[in-house]
Amino acid sequence: MNIITPTADGSNTLYNETIGEHYHSKHGALQESKHVFIDAGLKFASAEKSAISILEVGFGTGLNFILSVEYCAQHQIHLDYTSVEAFPLTFDVINQTGYSAYVSPAIWDSFINNYNEALHHPQTLSEYCKLEIPYTTLVNFTTEKRFDLIYYDAFSVQHQPEMWTNEIIAHACNFLKPGGIFVTYAITGNLKRAVRAAGFNIEKLPGAPGKREMLRAVKI
Repeated sequence: MNIITPTADGSNTLYNETIGEHYHSKHGALQESKHVFIDAGLKFASAEKSAISILEVGFGTGLNFILSVEYCAQHQIHLDYTSVEAFPLTFDVINQTGYSAYVSPAIWDSFINNYNEALHHPQTLSEYCKLEIPYTTLVNFTTEKRFDLIYYDAFSVQHQPEMWTNEIIAHACNFLKPGGIFVTYAITGNLKRAVRAAGFNIEKLPGAPGKREMLRAVKI
């Protein structure tokens, strides 16, 4: 069961009782998503681009997605968004998050009205946005596409260690183009070694509230 829980910045997250962890930081769901994935990821990777392709690991509540759509629409960047999700939330749960307050009504409506279909087939949400949410595990995910940016947003290594092994990190990184960006809220010695071994230059950045540092890496 997932329980809606307020966070320190006033935005909501969900607490997953099965995993034993929140979907977003209790220090601020909205702040974390903007800091890690939009500011450190999308803004960096989309500089001087008119189109960008993103692979997300863990669609979850859809917060990273809708914020990405909003940013790309504002900057007239075409967004091709694929997000692997093994345990998709129901339409009703996502609709209760309150995240409609953070994007335009047009963006929210196009997302929520196409969410269920996106779990099965790619959806065109607007002239600027395509969404696909493969209903599968990362280890079983395959595609011929190669992406400009990876949002790695799995649950933490303490609660989902299988998502942070060297093998699964390398598998995810194979889907990036040369020069592509890997960004995540986490940073550990093992993660840095795994990403570096997959052929990346890594950098430590200041973390979102509640975390001292985060990781961004560029594929060589």
